[in-house]
Amino acid sequence: MSVVTRPEESGLSTQSQGFAIVVDGLRKRYGSLVAVDGISFRVKEREIFGLLGPNGAGKTTTVEILEGLRKADAGRAIVAGVDVTNDPQRVKSLIGVQLQASAFFDYLTLVELIEMFAALYGRQVDAPAILRRVDLEEKAKSRVKTLSGGQKQRFSIATALVNEPRVLFLDEPTTGLDPQARRNLWELAQSIRKDGRTIVLTTHYMDEAETLCDRVAVIDHGKIIAMDSPITLIDQLLARGFRRRRVEREANLEDVFLDLTGHELREA
Repeated sequence: MSVVTRPEESGLSTQSQGFAIVVDGLRKRYGSLVAVDGISFRVKEREIFGLLGPNGAGKTTTVEILEGLRKADAGRAIVAGVDVTNDPQRVKSLIGVQLQASAFFDYLTLVELIEMFAALYGRQVDAPAILRRVDLEEKAKSRVKTLSGGQKQRFSIATALVNEPRVLFLDEPTTGLDPQARRNLWELAQSIRKDGRTIVLTTHYMDEAETLCDRVAVIDHGKIIAMDSPITLIDQLLARGFRRRRVEREANLEDVFLDLTGHELREA
C-alpha cells in the first residue's frame, strides 16, 4: 500500500517548532533484520499519536529510539526539541514513559515511590496531588502489590508524570483491564493531553486507537504503510469498496456490559 504524505510530512526540515516529535529517515538493523526501514513522520504538540502494527513490525524499536533507549543506525529523531542521537539523556529528562509492565520496590508506599522518582529527577513534588491526578489519593499509603490492574497502570502513569514531561509514551496501557478501567484510562489520557502534553500511544486495540488518537501511523515490516486520522483511514478503505460481511450494530457487547454494570470505576 502506498502512503500519500502531506507536504509538511515530506522533506522534513530542521525546524521542529510546533511539533513535539520530528522523525526523518530513521533506520535500525539487527544483523540481516531491518527493524525500522527509513521511516519519517511528525507528531504535533498536544496530539495523541498512535503507533499501530503487528508484533515484530518495528513500532517498539521506533519508540525505544525516540525514548533514547536505543541508538538508530541512520536518520534523525528530535523529541521535545532535542536531538535524540546527540543528547539522549536530555531527552529522557523531558519525556515520561508508562510501560505495559513495571517493577517497583515492594516495601515503599505510593507516596514514597513518587517522592523517590522525584528525587531521581532532582525535583520537589506534591506527591498526594500527583496521586490525586490519577485517582489514587486514597491509596497513598498502600503498596503497589495491593493495587488492582487498573490502579497499577494509573500509578505507572503517575510516576511518568513526576518530571512534568512534554511528551508521554503509553505502551499498551489498557491491556488486561476490564471495560470500566479501560474507559477510565482513556479519560485520563485525554485529560493529560488537555494539560498541554503530547502522547504517543502503542496499542493492539483498534477501538482504543480510534477513540483516543488524532492520527495513527500503521507500521509493518519496518515501514509506515499508512498515516492519517482514524476516520480518514476508514473512509479511504470504504472508498476502495470494502464492506463488512456482517454489518456493525449501533451497540456492541461492551456497551451491554457497561449498561448492565455501570460506567463507574470499580476497584477492590
